[in-house]
Amino acid sequence: MKHCANIPIFVPHAGCPNACIFCDQRTISGAQAAPGPAQAAGLCRSALAGLPAGIKTVEIAFFGGSFTAIPRGQMVALLEAVQPFLADPRAAGIRVSTRPDAIDPQVLALLRRYGVAAVELGVQSMDDTVLDKNRRGHTAAQTAEASRLIRGAGLELGHQIMLGMYGDTPEGFLRTVEASIALRPATARIYPVTVLPGTGLEQLWRRGAYQPPTLAEAVELGAQALRRYTAAGVRVIRMGLHATPELETRRVAGVYHPAFRELCESRVLLDAALEQVSERPAGPCTAVVAVGARSKMTGQRRCNLAALQQAGHPAAVREDARLGYLQVIVE
Repeated sequence: MKHCANIPIFVPHAGCPNACIFCDQRTISGAQAAPGPAQAAGLCRSALAGLPAGIKTVEIAFFGGSFTAIPRGQMVALLEAVQPFLADPRAAGIRVSTRPDAIDPQVLALLRRYGVAAVELGVQSMDDTVLDKNRRGHTAAQTAEASRLIRGAGLELGHQIMLGMYGDTPEGFLRTVEASIALRPATARIYPVTVLPGTGLEQLWRRGAYQPPTLAEAVELGAQALRRYTAAGVRVIRMGLHATPELETRRVAGVYHPAFRELCESRVLLDAALEQVSERPAGPCTAVVAVGARSKMTGQRRCNLAALQQAGHPAAVREDARLGYLQVIVE
């Protein structure tokens, strides 16, 4: 049962000083305009009133734009509008997402005064060449400095990175993962690039200058990133874009799957199982996984079991409450 959740308040493109070649936050979020203070308060009121019984804690989350780059009066008005809801015993604070070059000690002090507990940075890549090609307008050094300032202010640091960016390579993406880990975020989000209409990336794709990874390639890279973040103690709190009708109907190319995270988790378990059986003589085995992970170990259309059988190890799957997330022991 789920015990925590966000109350998402989308501020699409708000505070963004330029248009990244891949971005259309209105399609991604399903929100067409940034809400005013009254709308933000209404969203909180409705969400808390309809909160399922299994949800024990919630964060008020401003997503979709560069929150700390919004004109200061507008930003403060939004923060003030949601203050009454922080008194709810289920409220765990406010979470915001922003750009690395929109962080300084003064804005962090202001965020703390208004109950902000976590700041997520749109890192996307730690390669300056990739950032420049995608018109991000910030550098990897600014990401490192913003990360240091956020942690130093006592706020939870989150990183958002992108898989399949224009000008990037699989090796470059994994270097971004390692560089992100070195900055010690508490959380990470991994977003495969989706080509949306009307963006600069769509023009590159139609000219043949950009070739997105296949779903299989993205799952392989996503699994590697998930494994590395998890091993480093970083919680991966999202993989893949949130499904919206706009996204599902308007996207023109790129990686999108409503269960992208589950595909990646399934691949992590398969890789771990294959590694364990690689030195064994052929024969049946049992893959033991955490409670609730049986379907992930089995794989979509039993693809993981088929891979193990092809490796000479027909497998059964059982669950064990003593095992943790993404653990597998082959018996």
